[in-house]
Amino acid sequence: MSKLDKFGALPDDHVPDLLGPGLKLVFCGTALGRVSAERRAYYANPGNFFWRTLHNTGLTPGLVRPQDYAQLLDYGIGLTDLCKAHYGNDNQLPAGALDAEALRQKILRYQPAILAFTSKTGASVYLGRATGDIALGFQPEKVGDTRIYVLPSPSGQARIFWNQQAWQDLADTVRGV
Repeated sequence: MSKLDKFGALPDDHVPDLLGPGLKLVFCGTALGRVSAERRAYYANPGNFFWRTLHNTGLTPGLVRPQDYAQLLDYGIGLTDLCKAHYGNDNQLPAGALDAEALRQKILRYQPAILAFTSKTGASVYLGRATGDIALGFQPEKVGDTRIYVLPSPSGQARIFWNQQAWQDLADTVRGV
């Protein structure tokens, strides 16, 4: 795909969900950023900490490249977003673009052990609570039998809120699943 505008609509299944039965963990973002949409890969902006953090915390034995994201299934990890039809920063998405019900249905279908939101914003939309009312870590709510975990955003734009320890705590829990 050629250079994209800062935000906009995506064709169907531009970057498909990486989901299936028996997963230990599913990461859920809000929407693809422009670079990820261009590269047709999750967390593809070089300033994003996602892939380095998966490796640094032991969730993957080596550093996975964004374009090789399907390899995560080998480690019991899946990927999805609250918005599959648009790309851009959270504040650039059209009203109603974040589809909590569609996510709920996916998680009920596949029942991973843990659903981890990669930002408080995504968790806020799904849980119906303000970001200030959401602590990092496990939440009291569940989706069927799936536990919900909230992480700080790995986006370079959210660097001020970065906390790798929350990711490490999740990785330590996942190893026990």
